[in-house]
This record gives sequence, structure tokens and C-alpha cells, in this order.
Amino acid sequence: MGEACERPECSGGVIDADGYCDQCGLTAVVTGPAGTAPDSGGGAGGACASPGCGGTTDAAGYCDECGLAAAPPAAAPTGGQGTGGQGSGGGELTASSGTRFSGRTGSARTMSGRSRSLRSTRLGGRGSVSVSTSGRRGTHNRRGNLGAGLVQVPPVPSPDPASAVLENPEVPERKRFCSSCATPVGREKNGRPGRPEGFCTQCGQGYSFSPKLARGDLVGGQYDVLGCLAHGGLGWIYLAVDRRVSDRWVVLKGLLNTGDPDALAAAIAERRFLAEVDHPNIVRIINFVEHFDLRTGSTDGYIVMEYVGGKSLKDIANDRRTPDGRRDPLPVEQAIAFALEALPALGYLHGRGLVYCDFKVDNLIQSEDSLKIIDMGAVCKPADEGAVFGTVGYQAPEIAAEGPSAASDLYTVARTLAVLTFDFQGYTTRYQHELPGPEQVPVFQQYESFYRLLVRATDPEADRRFSSAEEMADQLTGVLREVLALQDGQARPAQSALFGPELRVVDTELLIKWQPVQAGRPRRVVLDAAATALALPIPRVDPDDPNAGFLASLLTTRPSEVLTILRTAPTSSPELRLRELRALLEQGDHAAAAVLLDVVAADQQHDWRGVWYQGLAQLALADQDPARAQAAAEAFDAIYDAFPGEPAPKLALAVCAELLGNAEDAEEFYRLVWTTDHSYVSAAFGLARVRLAAGDRAGAVRALESVPETSNHFTAARIAGIRARLRERSPHDELAADLTAGSEQLEALGLDDRRREELSVEVLDAALGWVLAGRPGAGPAAGGQAAEVSVLGNRGEERELRFALERSYRVLARLADRPQTRIELVERANRTRPRTWV
Repeated sequence: MGEACERPECSGGVIDADGYCDQCGLTAVVTGPAGTAPDSGGGAGGACASPGCGGTTDAAGYCDECGLAAAPPAAAPTGGQGTGGQGSGGGELTASSGTRFSGRTGSARTMSGRSRSLRSTRLGGRGSVSVSTSGRRGTHNRRGNLGAGLVQVPPVPSPDPASAVLENPEVPERKRFCSSCATPVGREKNGRPGRPEGFCTQCGQGYSFSPKLARGDLVGGQYDVLGCLAHGGLGWIYLAVDRRVSDRWVVLKGLLNTGDPDALAAAIAERRFLAEVDHPNIVRIINFVEHFDLRTGSTDGYIVMEYVGGKSLKDIANDRRTPDGRRDPLPVEQAIAFALEALPALGYLHGRGLVYCDFKVDNLIQSEDSLKIIDMGAVCKPADEGAVFGTVGYQAPEIAAEGPSAASDLYTVARTLAVLTFDFQGYTTRYQHELPGPEQVPVFQQYESFYRLLVRATDPEADRRFSSAEEMADQLTGVLREVLALQDGQARPAQSALFGPELRVVDTELLIKWQPVQAGRPRRVVLDAAATALALPIPRVDPDDPNAGFLASLLTTRPSEVLTILRTAPTSSPELRLRELRALLEQGDHAAAAVLLDVVAADQQHDWRGVWYQGLAQLALADQDPARAQAAAEAFDAIYDAFPGEPAPKLALAVCAELLGNAEDAEEFYRLVWTTDHSYVSAAFGLARVRLAAGDRAGAVRALESVPETSNHFTAARIAGIRARLRERSPHDELAADLTAGSEQLEALGLDDRRREELSVEVLDAALGWVLAGRPGAGPAAGGQAAEVSVLGNRGEERELRFALERSYRVLARLADRPQTRIELVERANRTRPRTWV
């Protein structure tokens, strides 16, 4: 937006928000074949009419400088949806297979020179790791009302359809192009307005931007026209009443190539498949009719569609204003809710061998609490030859050379999400085929998973995008759960279609071992890397694998026994190799695991699980070679790129960051996982460890005490919380509050004798040291006496605490299994006992 026009025939022109030059009127880059009039989806694109403002209006009709509308929304017809009616966004482009789009300046993954977000850059670049999911699809069920059961989207009432009819339907002069050579036509000259009808001065082709139908026309003998709703790439769109079927409201849209009777018949026959499309989120095609035009003597064809009231997402987005009049992007969760309602509809089309091609904000209408995709004029079959319709700024870059596909449809969904969720200036020009980075978009910084989802869905290589609408919906739902959890702190767990639950939680006792402090480096926890790697979730078994049933009957978990049984499998298969790989890692046979990993990488090149196990294998060796943690992080980061809605790769990245000493990254990834899903208890313990390492004891305790009572690890988390309060504390710290809280929690846990006394020793020992240091922080109570502090039912005084500590040592001595341990505990009890006469 605001870039200079590079056409040699133009001097001094500037490209507006729609991609047109304000001098010559042509696009910056021709992306359609000859005879095509590209457009960006409908916008003003002229100078701002606000006094004193030198800006230009953007694709929605708002100034890029002051943010105000060039004119009231209803003052002039636009190429988009009218208020309260159904219409198609004006400005569709066509692209034949012989036309090539201008290439993108760089992959979206470069993020303006960075390999990815700040956190993942520190963890490691993408490197040579490549993940494809074409052979593995997640499950997806039909969702309910708008919002996927997670978001409350304000309903949009359906007004009287007649109120959506334009009083003075006109096509703005800047949108008038010859249908044959794309030369601007019908433009102002010498102060005189351009003619809406005439002939192109370049090639002689006739043009007409006047409506072909007028109020009162009866089309097909049953559709009574009321007027125009909007202007799209195939001409005007009309509102009509079906006089033969209960006077229902319908919409008429012209067919392409209807001037020739033979072409009209072929067009109708070609589009008959649209009448078989039946999905609750797709506008229904009712009929195809012909109408004789008395003015031209030609017969025109029209698609008859159901009328959908409400508002387009374009209007919903444009109605949101900040107090100073600027556009206020939709909340991320609301935009995702719209996409989740539309994706099943696209999946339905893809399942029938169709592609939509022109998904954008103009073609999505919210009516009450439902969403409908309108404008089926661009729907086609991937193998069809001829023009492909789409919109600049939304359409995938490979369309011209390779044609449309399901992957190109998913690309348009991601672009629509981007347009809705931030002020995406330049999306039709500078960022036509890429995304700005998180450093430019605050919402990307706030929700990294959302950014990664958009990056994957808009990857320049179509086969690296989501493999299906169902898979994209699954990941988008996971991202939505994360976004909502980050907003209100309420976990929103869900079963993963790709990963099983975490197998175990390591370091539940919070037996922290600190790495020796080195100059310039923060201290960090020394984890058992191998145990931590093998505790991570396991990818689910593909039910279509030949050995799926055989593996389901495998009851033993001992690695040696598993390997023996696997050799008796009836046939080899990917799942069998992966299970053998898992057993080798559990057995610690890393050499054999490395050999099998090479086999998996060669035989299962497009299976993401091979990359996951590669990360596990590297992580398991991180104790022996710290550089392995970096290699593991790169593998897990690739999985995060592929599945941004899954908690498992984020949990794995958190472990890698912790091992690498990247406390900030580790804390953020642990926080993302734990905030979203409390079933991943490893994240709570990991969050506590990194916060303890940073000196944030209160934060560590909060993380551990947030483990729900329903969790199997509730007791372990409470014990760890008590330890987090008191371990490695100086006697000179203010411990009164922590001693009181720790004592109350310990008494309420109901532990067995051994565990209760072991923890009691820790609490009493900390309390005794604090009392001997003068009870720091315990202010005086009424009357000048020291404030009373109770520790496990004992007053906070030296003599009473010593007796209590002695009793705990003697109980542990009686419970000890080894004589040497019993002797040591008795000696401690004797040293602790206060001096007495007996």
C-alpha cells in the first residue's frame, strides 16, 4: 500500500490498498490472463475525504492514515456484501494454468529475516527437519453452533431482505475494466463522468456495468426481481422472490459466457453439480434459469440460490471501531470460531472432489448464530480447465501454474484469519503471498501457536500445508483452547487425535539437583534426560496399520519381552517398526535405535512420527552429550510447526529448553501446556522447577498447588509444594507464612507414616533453624509478645520444636529397613533432643 507503480507507461502513480495504480488504474502485477479484471475484494482505494488527511482508503473503504471511512457505508454501492443481505465481494480475478503469479519474496517461516519466533529461534532453527502429514489425518467431528462450544459469538439478526437492495446500483469507475484486454474503461474524461456502457477503445470489445435485470422482471417465469444486492466478478447479484414456492427469498447470480446459446447450455450443464451440494454451512443452489434480455436480444443464464440474511464477516469486521475511529480487529477467538464453522463445509466440498477457490471475508455471512459460505460461482473441480476465480491477497501463489486444490482452499482460510485478527495492511501488495512476523504483529507475539498455524497453512509449498480441512480444524481447535486458557486462566483439556497421554511424571519429589554455578550462566536443574524423554506422550497407533490389532494385544511393557514378541508379528509395518524403536530406547540400546531410525526415515519419509522419535532418541542421550538436546529441540520444533494445536511438542520443547538452560523458553512452554490442559502434570512440575531456579518460590508453589484434586499426582504436587516453600531457605528468611501454610497442608494430606514423618522432618528442621535465627519476619503480637507461629501443632519455640523433631527421627528409625539407617536416625534424634535432666 502506497508503493510506486512500476509500469513503464505510468509516471508518478501510487499503488492503492487494492493493488491498483491511482494514475493508470492498472494492477501492480498482472496475475490473471488477458481479458481479466483483477481486484482485491472490494475497497475504495481513492484519496481520503477527511479534511487535512493525505491518506488513501483501504480495501474496506477506510483510510490508512486516519482510519475513518471515506463515506458512510450505505452512501455508495460497494463490491461487497450489503448490510443485511447476501452478496458477493466485488473484484474476482481469473487465472489460467498458463499464467504465473509473481513469486513470494521469502518464505513466511523467515519472519523478516528470523527463522521463527523468538523462543523457537533460541531453541534451534528448522534445519533439515521436514514434516509432512499427508498420510496421517486427525479425526474431526461435526461441531455444534457457531463457536465450537468454546466461544460465545454475538448473534447477528436477520433484517428484512428488501432493506438490502441498493437504491442506486453503480460500479465505481476504478473497478471498470475491459473483459477482453483488461484496459480501464468507462472512466472520467475531461471532467465528464465515465459511461457505464460502451466499447473498449483498445480492442473494441463491448462492456456494460449496468444491471441487466430491473425491479419487476420475472426470470424463468417464477423469480420476481426486486433489485440489486451487490456487484461481483460475474456481474450484478439480484434479490428476488420465488412466486411458485411460498414467495421465498432467493438470490440470482449471472453465469459466465451466456451471450452464446451453446455456451449458455454448456455453462448450465457444467454447473449442475452445484445443485447436489447440501451442507448446512453452504448456501444452497436452488435452480439454474435462462432469461431473454430484450435490450441485447441475448439469453442470459442465472444461478438461483437461497437468500442468506445477516452480515458478512467483512461488514462485521468493519463495524468494529476504536474510540478514535480506527479499525479494531476481531478477537482471535471469535475469528477462529468463524473458521471452525467454515472448515467442515470446505471439507465437505473437498470430499466431493470440489474446491471453493474464493474463500474470503466477503463470502462468509453470519446469520443469527450460524455461518454460511455464499457465492458458489467460483467452485470447480481441480481437473477442470479454464479460468479459475479468486481474490488478490487471499489466493495461493501456485494457482496460476498448478491450478486449485484443497491445499489452496486452506491457504485462503488462513489468509482470511489474518485479515480478521490484525490490521493487515499491504495484504494485497507487499504481503500478497507472505505474512508479517511477530515483531510486527502483537497478536502473533501473544499467541505463538496461532502464528505457527497460519504459517503452516500459508506455506509456499502446497504439500507442506495441512493435509485436509479436518486436520486444520483439529489443530485450530487446539489453538483456540490455548488462546482461551491464556486469556482467563481456565484449563480446557481435550483428547488428542495424534498423541496419547503422558506416560509418567518425572521428579515428582522435587529432588532438585543444581548444576554448579558458572560465570555468566544461571543455575539450572539437572534432569534425567533419558527418563524424561521416555515419559513424554507416545503417538497414537494408526488404526489402518496391518499390525494395529497385534500391537493392541501386546500387554507386556518390559522392553526385552516386547522385542521378543514383535519378532513374531505376521508382517512388517510402519507401526511395528515404531514400536520396536520405542522398545530399543527404553532398553537403552541407542546404537540399534539409531540404525532403526535410519530405516524409518527412509521408508516413512512422510510420516511425522519418525521426526518425533528422532527427537526422543536425541533427548535420551542429552545426559551424555548436551548438544543432543539442541538436536532434539529442532526435531520437536518441526513437530510444533506441523501441529501447533498439540500440547505434546510444546512439552517436549520445554524439557529441551530446561536441559539447555534456557529458563525463559522452558517456563513459557511449560506455562502454555499447563494453562491449557491440566492432564499434563509434568508441565506443572517443570514450571515449578524453572521458577525455583529463577528464585520465584511463590510462582513455583502456585504452579504445584494448581494441580487439581482429581489428578493422580495431587498428593505428590502438594508434597512438592511444601518442599518448594522451604527447601534451600536461609534461616534468616521470613518463613512464618510458609511454615504455617506448609504445616496445614501436611496435616491435611493423610500420608502414610513414613512419608509423613520424612516431610515432617523437613518442615520442623526449617522451623528450628528459623527460630534459632531469631524468627525473622515474625512481628510482635498484641501486648508486645512475639506473634504465635504453630508448626505441625507445636508452638514456634526452640524447646518444643526440638522435641517434635526428635520424635519424628525416632519414628523413622523404627520404620527403617536397614540397621545402618536406623542407627543414623537415632543419632540425629539424640543430637536434636534438648538438654534435660533425664
